[in-house]
Amino acid sequence: MHAASTDVTLVGLNPPQREAVHHTDGPLLVLAGAGSGKTAVITQKISWLIRAGHCTPSEIAAVTFTNKAAREMKARVATLLHGEDTRGLSISTFHTLGLNILRHELALSGFKAGFSIHDSEDGLNLVRELARGVRGAAPEAMHWQISQWKSALISPEHAAAQVAEDTLRLAAAGVYPQYQRALRACNALDFDDLINEPIRLLREHADVRFRWQRRIRYLLVDEYQDTNLAQYELVRLLAGERAAFTVVGDDDQSVYAWRGARPENLRSLASDYPNLKVIKLEQNYRCSARILRLANQLIAANPHVFEKRLWSDLETGEPARVLSCRDDEHEAERVVSALMQHRFQHRGAYRDYAILYRGNHQARVFERVLREQRIPYYLSGGLSFFERTEVRDVMAYLRLIANPDDDSAFLRVVNTPRREIGSATLEKLASYAQTRDQSLYAACFELGLAQHLGDRSIAALRRFAVWLGDLHERAQQDEVSAVLTSLLTDTAYDAWLKETCDSVQVAERRMQNVLELTGWMTRLARQEQEPPAFAELVAKLSLIGMLDDEEEDRSDQVSLMTLHAAKGLEFPYVFIVGMEEGLLPHRSSLSENVADVAGLEEERRLTYVGITRAKCALTFSYALQRKRYGEVVECAPSRFLSELPEADLVWDGQQSAATPGAGPVCADDHLRHLRHLLGNS
Repeated sequence: MHAASTDVTLVGLNPPQREAVHHTDGPLLVLAGAGSGKTAVITQKISWLIRAGHCTPSEIAAVTFTNKAAREMKARVATLLHGEDTRGLSISTFHTLGLNILRHELALSGFKAGFSIHDSEDGLNLVRELARGVRGAAPEAMHWQISQWKSALISPEHAAAQVAEDTLRLAAAGVYPQYQRALRACNALDFDDLINEPIRLLREHADVRFRWQRRIRYLLVDEYQDTNLAQYELVRLLAGERAAFTVVGDDDQSVYAWRGARPENLRSLASDYPNLKVIKLEQNYRCSARILRLANQLIAANPHVFEKRLWSDLETGEPARVLSCRDDEHEAERVVSALMQHRFQHRGAYRDYAILYRGNHQARVFERVLREQRIPYYLSGGLSFFERTEVRDVMAYLRLIANPDDDSAFLRVVNTPRREIGSATLEKLASYAQTRDQSLYAACFELGLAQHLGDRSIAALRRFAVWLGDLHERAQQDEVSAVLTSLLTDTAYDAWLKETCDSVQVAERRMQNVLELTGWMTRLARQEQEPPAFAELVAKLSLIGMLDDEEEDRSDQVSLMTLHAAKGLEFPYVFIVGMEEGLLPHRSSLSENVADVAGLEEERRLTYVGITRAKCALTFSYALQRKRYGEVVECAPSRFLSELPEADLVWDGQQSAATPGAGPVCADDHLRHLRHLLGNS
């Protein structure tokens, strides 16, 4: 490594950001408030470490939570380095980093080459199978509990010792060890194992731990407040005694406790690393001063490990508006009316507006009103590309070609397209495979299978197994494109779609999705400097499917999304709807009108996240009545509204012409009037 230099220019950073980039002497926590430029700090620090000679690109690893964030970081770093050689630089998700560690340490991992990665649906299906006859808990709840245990590094043995009288935990603890054994038998890992298995390797093998600590001389972690205990431990093991790392986070934006995130990891940093340096980024570059006052006063009600207060030198901005509505139908009409009037007055684009809510079920009435007014919208949380039936089918084929022992993939595609292999045949095959402690694929070749199945069934199974085995062998030698072509040709998947779809157009559209997937895999292969193993490409594609964000090409549409989904985004104009007790804060955080402290604090953080998505103007709404499970219930305004500074709010009738949402109280008349005005716009 060449000597470090200090004459590398940093562009566009404020003093705290610049200090964060330059700090390399020990562990660093960058407490980055909403809109404070944290991504700029991470990317400029990567660039500076390389250009100043502190590290080579291959000695740096940056981790985050989504593929979108990783792609954005890579693009920014490439721009900052002006085409300099960055070979070996690792900017990825936590799970991709875990996958890379497992791939390099395969011999010690206990897994065979070509292991599969099971997604949430695969895991749930496996739990369903194992939990047959188990009473007291739904498979979905047991699957969630197992994931929570894994996130907290609780083994099946320890889980069994902690169940006490909890019905769910008792049921899940009985399934957990079987679940792990079944994954191992299939040479498969689930999503949580991509973190937990590398931790096991790093803990149990000192040589592996030291090798990776030497390999990663500097570690950067984004969205640190969203880490769970397992991810915290992975960072700790990789950082080692040198503790050369920068973590960036904001405890005020920790909103994923339901999936194991621990904002207290920030507190643990301070105790685990006494020499921890803390730098606060408090200048906000996104929101008006009024929006920041709302956010600051709301979040001040929560306790903090590190105190901070966002400020901005942007304009004061408009007061936030609060719309009181009769019911959820009236709420949707008033919000859409306010949106249309504001757009008409400001000639804005639809993409400038977002309607944010606590639960997906709230979107339906807004969708209806937006459709009636012919307003284009984008609904976040809809069916993603990798959740489509045809994409899941082909992904299962790819996983099976890479790993024929993947029973989950085997069961999905063995009769898709139809091969005259019925459910009774598969049940008998599964029962026989279990007695022989073999995978379904291996059991197809067993002579003893003849004692359980007829000749015709065995012939059909073996035809499929022989074809699969041949394609598995070819995948070790042939080019990826040739294997993919054979897969689609041999299965005649396009003909199967035409046979089973309602129309030729639907079949063609679904086949286009298949071709997009196979083209994606081919492009991944071409991006590698050395020809990658087929199984490696399948694993990468699986992770893309599990971690990818919503499609980014939303054209000119109003965004409809949950507050959770809005995290990391920003919009000029934001509507936060359903500001009611029981919705926001959610009733799960309340118990007999007494707040569950931790849950209420997270609900407050979620509202804070929503407020800080708005750049220019913000509108709240609540309904006095709402339909719930077919019944009309009375609603009370959210306590969070009363925690906001009164001087920065305009309630209902206190209307100002400059305020988005001002206008006639009769939403129906107003919508008709605006529709007429906008008809020629």
